[in-house]
Amino acid sequence: MSYTLFISDLHLDESRPQHLAALEHLMKEHGGVADALYILGDLFETWIGDDNDSAFNLRAISAFKRFSSTGSKLFFMHGNRDFLLGEDFAQQAGGTLIAERTVVNLYGTQALLMHGDSLCTEDEKYQQFRAMVRQPAWQQGMLTKSLAERRAIADGMRMQSQQNNENKAANIMDVTPEEVVRVMEEAGVNDLIHGHTHRPNVHSVQLADRMGTRWVLGDWGNSAWLIRASKDDIELTNFDIA
Repeated sequence: MSYTLFISDLHLDESRPQHLAALEHLMKEHGGVADALYILGDLFETWIGDDNDSAFNLRAISAFKRFSSTGSKLFFMHGNRDFLLGEDFAQQAGGTLIAERTVVNLYGTQALLMHGDSLCTEDEKYQQFRAMVRQPAWQQGMLTKSLAERRAIADGMRMQSQQNNENKAANIMDVTPEEVVRVMEEAGVNDLIHGHTHRPNVHSVQLADRMGTRWVLGDWGNSAWLIRASKDDIELTNFDIA
């Protein structure tokens, strides 16, 4: 049976090699069998540029290349941690970069794909930060710095983000229901798939004249979360990372 897989928020990092091993296992199992694998942002804990050819990053790229060489398609979306992923990375991995709010046809069902951070509109400070780092001029300026400088800046951003989040109410860091309805209505879809919030669940969404569904992927911690979509259904599932 034809099917497509979705994952997000792996936050791959050299300090957590088990997550890359779990991803390698997943792609080995489904390569050449799944129609496609979509990674909806935050693949890496930080990505400071496609020229960061560490052994860990090269291992990840090699794993993606093996998967894409089987004939299964591979798609990457930017998250709030890896917004500097570029075309060089995608080409080396054998995949394609796709934009936020991409609509795909899942065996007759139109689904809207997002990372999910833009849905958290009540977190105004984060949205200001997001707007800044998504600007081409800011990114170009960042990429002109040395790897050491970029790494220090990324570490500082991550630390600041962690400190800020400790003082935020939980609802501020979750999606804004009205924004969910708005983007689904604008895209004309009944299904939305996203990650970012680290709150895996399936939510019913009341749209103007119909009910929709919001599928939320979880982050990879002790478990790896994924969505499997076929012509028969869409399923949110997980497996243990040992």
